[in-house]
Amino acid sequence: MSKLKIASLFTLAVVIGLFSCRSGELKEDNKAEKPNIVIIYMDDLGYGDVSAYQSGTLETPNMDRLFNEGIRFTNGYASSATCTPSRYALLTGTYPWRNKNAKILPGTAPLLIDTAQYTLPRMLQENGYNTGIVGKWHLGLGLGNVDWNQEIKPGPNQVGFDYSYILAATQDRVPTVYIEDGRVVGLDPSDPIEVNYQENFPGEPTALTHPEMLEMKWHHGHNNSIVNGIPRIGFMKGGDAAKWSDVDMADHFLEIATQFVRDQSKSEKPFFLYYAMQQPHVPRTPHPRFVGKSGMGPRGDVILEADWVIGEFLKTLEEEGILENTLIIFSSDNGPVINDGYYDEAVEKLGDHTPWGSLRGGKYSLFEAGTRVPFATYWKGTIQPGVSNAFVTQIDLMSSIAQLIGATSTAKDSQDLMDAFLGKSQTGRTEFVLEATSRTAFRQGEWVMIPPYPGPEVLGNVNIELGNSKEYQLYNLKKDLGQQTNLAESNPEKLQELIRRYEEIKGESESAIEPVELK
Repeated sequence: MSKLKIASLFTLAVVIGLFSCRSGELKEDNKAEKPNIVIIYMDDLGYGDVSAYQSGTLETPNMDRLFNEGIRFTNGYASSATCTPSRYALLTGTYPWRNKNAKILPGTAPLLIDTAQYTLPRMLQENGYNTGIVGKWHLGLGLGNVDWNQEIKPGPNQVGFDYSYILAATQDRVPTVYIEDGRVVGLDPSDPIEVNYQENFPGEPTALTHPEMLEMKWHHGHNNSIVNGIPRIGFMKGGDAAKWSDVDMADHFLEIATQFVRDQSKSEKPFFLYYAMQQPHVPRTPHPRFVGKSGMGPRGDVILEADWVIGEFLKTLEEEGILENTLIIFSSDNGPVINDGYYDEAVEKLGDHTPWGSLRGGKYSLFEAGTRVPFATYWKGTIQPGVSNAFVTQIDLMSSIAQLIGATSTAKDSQDLMDAFLGKSQTGRTEFVLEATSRTAFRQGEWVMIPPYPGPEVLGNVNIELGNSKEYQLYNLKKDLGQQTNLAESNPEKLQELIRRYEEIKGESESAIEPVELK
């Protein structure tokens, strides 16, 4: 071969090499343009359960890292005071009260999200993201008549998630199995699963018929099938090889979530992970490593367990070298509840801890502690540490993330508040219709209006004020965060102003809403 040909081939190789390197750089640059996004979503964690809020007595250093090195929101809200509606709102950017079926679902409920609906994961998926969910789902599966022994769909994979590893509903509901991409993990075909929420299967033990099998006693509402010595809601038969270990659940989900991150860190595409943790929802089953750590019984112990898990998850992001290119959003699906169905010493050992902080109410309640929750955004090197009083909600994440990645959101209830989430602005939304067990209330600015509702003022089993009253309630949160002084009678003009706007947003008057006649 001539020297000229050799020189030409060498030059061509160099050019190809340079182009390949530049092409790789462009791919990396393209990936860097869009950050990875992680939503860490707690279950029943109260405003005062995170020590960064300086309300309770628990110490949560890993959660605090997100709050103290990111933006700690003092006016951050879930859409609802219960879990299914809040999860629906988070993933769709839509008020849950617009969907009459967005209520606490049994484990056999059909998929709540229409597969044609534009969702947060679908939006990210269509804009170059690999998407995954690990943890609690509780948004229904299938079409209402699930065969748990076959592929289960539609589900998370049909509404925008490339990968899913979930609980069907909650830890206290059957079926007590993990589901990966629509199939029960570890299922033995010779021991098929059957699930029924109306009646038990012949001969199957329950908490009522076989109390001697219980390792955790039920207080209310949890007296059906027994799994791992824990009585559940609903009846289940079969599937023994697939049943989860309750005390290992946090470790198990952590393993799945970190593996997802490691796999995605090798991809040319950014990723979205919805990490829906199960703590501190009942049954509270800390791993033996955490039993007794809090001094508050299992509820405190599982919060410390969750805090440790978050620390380990952050370590994985650091080890993979992607922490600085990952936006982390931390929040909870609703406010706290102490006794939620089991005798677990949560009430007796609460001590001076205040899960609700200085707020009134809790889970199930229209008062502030039902929907005002821990809320933080963290993005190392991009978000500067700070505290924000901006009024933000989980519904706003869809439009805000759309703005961040250059996508389009069609969710009409979601607002673009990305500047607030990034700490660039203290301006949030101005009004919001919050929800609790099919009842709604309205916040506008610093004012909250709660319409009159029939029913008990206190939910007896859990000892939480529901916000029900025969009269209208009006509170100024700036002056009265604990909602102790009802201003409805002394400020009728403001009350009427809020009622008019509330009804305008709702589109129709609720039966409880009548023209106000105050003396």
